[in-house]
Amino acid sequence: MPRLLIAASGTGGHIFPALAIAEALSKSWEINWLGVPDRLEVQLVPKKYELTTIALQGFSKGGLRKLIQLLRVISATYLVIRLIQRKRIQIVFTTGGYISAPAILAAKLCRKKVMLHESNAYPGKVTRLLGRFCDVVALGLPTAVEYLPNCQSVVTGTPVRKSFLISHDLPSWVPIGKGPLIVVIGGSQGAIGLNQMVRNTLPYLLENGCRVVHIIGKNEIQATPNQNLVEKTFTDEIPSLLQHADLVISRAGAGTLSELAVSSSPAILVPYPYATDAHQDLNAAYAAQFGGALIVHQHPPDMKGLTNALNRVLSERLTSSSQSSAFLSQMKIGMMNIAQKEAHNHVIDLLKKLTIGSLAS
Repeated sequence: MPRLLIAASGTGGHIFPALAIAEALSKSWEINWLGVPDRLEVQLVPKKYELTTIALQGFSKGGLRKLIQLLRVISATYLVIRLIQRKRIQIVFTTGGYISAPAILAAKLCRKKVMLHESNAYPGKVTRLLGRFCDVVALGLPTAVEYLPNCQSVVTGTPVRKSFLISHDLPSWVPIGKGPLIVVIGGSQGAIGLNQMVRNTLPYLLENGCRVVHIIGKNEIQATPNQNLVEKTFTDEIPSLLQHADLVISRAGAGTLSELAVSSSPAILVPYPYATDAHQDLNAAYAAQFGGALIVHQHPPDMKGLTNALNRVLSERLTSSSQSSAFLSQMKIGMMNIAQKEAHNHVIDLLKKLTIGSLAS
């Protein structure tokens, strides 16, 4: 049985693609997971896989801090080497972020095969620095290729959880009616700027008969109750919501973009303005290039940018007795055109090839 170490930590954008791969391999591979204490993986991973955590922080600027972080990476690399040796790991798979640095370095020092998956249109710092040392860099979006000239890269798409590839009924708690269903993914982390923008558009949406499901942060103040509005701090029925939504409003993380694409969900994307290297802007631009999304940059709630975009997308649907819209239909096709429903199989095929090569060497 092949022994795989997955290094994925922090956000859902790093963890969920890795979970999709682990889920597909778990019956025939031995899977170990490398993470960081107090991050999302601590909640999700131990339920299914053995999790080892190491103390590590993101990279920042500044002389002394940079030196301290470098020492931590060296220390973490030593710990990962011991883990690889103790668990007799044959191959390492990582999804980027700072956890990737000690994972890649340890794999190479142990002469083990290593595969990095980069989901963003603009690769992260670790991918740009250490991707050249990986046996394969799998890319979620083809635009990332130009930023990795020295890497052995292959475009695979970004794996999504199995639940996004299965058809679901609309949840019973969603408002019923003929109006378009708008799903807003504010996120459990808050997305305060996005949520405030949406709150300011609620009167426009509700007055026009739209049904709105808003996933808000834990500390958000709920809006005035309305029969066509449901607010939730969390739901595990996102696949169903995306499949049935007429329009989704969300951030533009690579994982979210992949989920929107496989669900064929037209979207208004509001890139997180403080994302590292503005990578969410480039993710959103890729979807917009194919006509699957409109981009609205985060703005003060009293400005009309989001309302204007909603009016542009929904006007045909709201003014016609028909429940179809040529604009939304074209956006749906645009999302379908960037979907990579076989991404997990492409990644697994590469892992298997690397494993065969590792066993033969």
